[in-house]
Amino acid sequence: MLKRKFIILFATTFSGVFLNNFAEATVLKNSHKEVIDHVWQIVYRDFLDASGKFDKSNWIELRKKFLSRTYLDSDEAYDAIRDLLSNLGDSYTRFLDPREFNQMRIDTSGELTGVGIQIVKDKESDDLIIISPIEDTPAYNAGIKAKDKILSIDDISTEGISLEDAVKLIRGKRGTKVKLEILRGSASFFKVLLREKIEIKSVASKVNKTKKGFLIGYVRIKQFNANASRETRDAIKDLEIKKVAGYVLDLRSNPGGLLESSIDISRQLIDKGIIVSTLSKDGLKETKRAKGQAITKKPLVVLVNEGSASASEIVSGAIKDNKRGKLVGKKTFGKGLVQSMRTLVDGSGLTVTVAKYLTPNGTDINKSGIVPDIEVRMNINPILQREIGTRKDRQYKVAERELINIIERENQMSQFNPDTTNINAFLKIHKKNKVFSLN
Repeated sequence: MLKRKFIILFATTFSGVFLNNFAEATVLKNSHKEVIDHVWQIVYRDFLDASGKFDKSNWIELRKKFLSRTYLDSDEAYDAIRDLLSNLGDSYTRFLDPREFNQMRIDTSGELTGVGIQIVKDKESDDLIIISPIEDTPAYNAGIKAKDKILSIDDISTEGISLEDAVKLIRGKRGTKVKLEILRGSASFFKVLLREKIEIKSVASKVNKTKKGFLIGYVRIKQFNANASRETRDAIKDLEIKKVAGYVLDLRSNPGGLLESSIDISRQLIDKGIIVSTLSKDGLKETKRAKGQAITKKPLVVLVNEGSASASEIVSGAIKDNKRGKLVGKKTFGKGLVQSMRTLVDGSGLTVTVAKYLTPNGTDINKSGIVPDIEVRMNINPILQREIGTRKDRQYKVAERELINIIERENQMSQFNPDTTNINAFLKIHKKNKVFSLN
């Protein structure tokens, strides 16, 4: 069985440094080298190499190289750590100084200070790429989109810049502004964003009434933070009381978050079956399953797009592979790696890739994403925020239509009585609707 730390994205703390002998411990104690070696040891023990480029013998040589240097202050040591980690070729394994580490803890707790984007540094192209803007944040309201590339920050080029330095430039005091140069396709443009402290409500829900009179429960999960599972549970229970006929779950532009949150939310919707499997660097596999405690079993359609990443892909993959519902929208981002967040000896932190996850069918979606059952482009012209999840929202409109079809087919099935129904007429109707096949 995997240890618990392998199945959480951001919850594990790590203490202690693995040293070869007591003399070495004395040399490293209370020095900047202790932090460097702490990072080295964690990577050596737990890092999952998704690219296939990690060489342990080279990693051992790098340890000798970096510990042979003299570091005058923590900044020099931190730069060395970032340099060390650059040898891994993994965008998601990164070092955070104490201020950045504390901010990440705040982010996953449901509060955020900044402009509301999550970014990654592509190791192959060296591009600084936006995973997704978070809804109701300055970046989202300014029209920033998933997979936009950041060319400059306050007129400072991002070419060759580290992810950590980019984050430092983007974040700042509340009420101050930051100018981003964005590349979308072949066109570049500038956006000036006001930094804000944002209280993130993870889940929004409402009842939509269709033209045919069906009540549809619409649930939008914006981020899988520490509050998302509870908020989703409360939303579904409320919609069940309101007697909705089915659900549209909106995971569009949801960049992910806590793995445990995505598993719990999946269990609220899926009664039986595998939710996700995690595979460690040692080939140890742990499988998470539904517990037979789904809050609802009513028809379900899930909305996804290019900004649906990580934890969003766990939920959508579980629903698709278990045939619990249909996916509508565009192919997801493709982030199938699990990071564990570790506290280092001086209060700084490390997010290290420790596992990859597989959908119930065993699919590794890293970089490839999940293809929806029904592919639909978003509106050509941007819609207003209040129009998201309405029939003015093209993707939602298709999702609602598909959900109605499912509801109507299920209603027809439930009304069938073999003693009174014309069997030939019944089979003709359902053959057309492709409800089932005969063996």
